[in-house]
Amino acid sequence: EVQLVESGGGSAQSGGSLRLDCAAPGYSGSWYFMGWFRQAPGEAREGIAALDLFGATSYSDSVKGRFTISQGYGNTFTLQMNSLKRDDTAMYYCAARSSYSSDSIPPRAEGEYNYWGQGTQVTVSS
Repeated sequence: EVQLVESGGGSAQSGGSLRLDCAAPGYSGSWYFMGWFRQAPGEAREGIAALDLFGATSYSDSVKGRFTISQGYGNTFTLQMNSLKRDDTAMYYCAARSSYSSDSIPPRAEGEYNYWGQGTQVTVSS
């Protein structure tokens, strides 16, 4: 069973930056899609950034221009978060899919991903 592990969460001031990393310890394969999701208290989980193995990306309007998803070494991937706002406070999850998809735009829907991390908390204060 592949388990993703997030790291890099924590606290930041409004306007600051944080970087989240996602790794799959013990897994040597590659990902077709990689994504980041977040869930604030009392709200549904939201897909905010996605990347495919060809380098295409998609972002939610709430983070476009501020957050960047990218692939790191091997099958790791990151979410660089700049110009943080209090509304970015949430639990952040990474997700991945290894199987082929005909989607030309990386999806941000939960159902498109079959491997998930446990989540890491991000708190932004003013």
